[in-house]
Amino acid sequence: MIKNIKEEFKKLSNAEQAKHLQKYFKTGKGEYGEGDIFLGLRVPVIRKIAKKYSALSISDATEFLKSPFHEERLFALIVLVELFRKKDKENKEKIVELYLSHTKYINNWDLVDASAPRIVGAYLITRDKKPIYLLTRSENLWERRIAIMSTLYFIGNNGFSDTLKVAEILLKDKEDLIHKAVGWMLREVGKKDSEVEEEFLRKHYKEMPRTMLRYAIEKFPEEKRKNYLRGQVNKFIK
Repeated sequence: MIKNIKEEFKKLSNAEQAKHLQKYFKTGKGEYGEGDIFLGLRVPVIRKIAKKYSALSISDATEFLKSPFHEERLFALIVLVELFRKKDKENKEKIVELYLSHTKYINNWDLVDASAPRIVGAYLITRDKKPIYLLTRSENLWERRIAIMSTLYFIGNNGFSDTLKVAEILLKDKEDLIHKAVGWMLREVGKKDSEVEEEFLRKHYKEMPRTMLRYAIEKFPEEKRKNYLRGQVNKFIK
């Protein structure tokens, strides 16, 4: 089956699209995706292949996760998300252990965002959250993004405390991609409970990176959003 899938990826590859994707995902020297290579497949195509081969085993999916090609790694993660959803407790644990031991292959924002909430978040929602807090302290950008993105699953189930704790830890992170992810998760909290988000923002907005703040307040009414950006919120919110 692995051979058939690889042949399908090769057949659908597009050199021109691959060049575009390598620029989009910042694969140049010194950029966050340095050295990554692409086949030139769009996400809907990858998802279609993943659906076709949804019966792939965990071990075979692991082989694709180790691929040098970005699209094949995304394919593996999409398959693993679906396998996680279907499998029993023992196999769910196996998938999570596989995921956390192979984070060096989950090395761009789309790979993280497509998988972390539905595997790590879904598994840990009723368990000890220690793995997430270990990831927040990692020197690896993508592991820190896994930490905050995993909490999206908690938010979807009306659990906000871990998102806020992780956000606080990552408040001074130097990476823009972390600023965006944290701001995004704070915004998601606000969709569920605006007061919870604003309580956090009133405490921290003056020290937050500008990008993080902009993402967090993106859906606020215009005047309130401007007040946050001007640093004048305390004058208008009790």
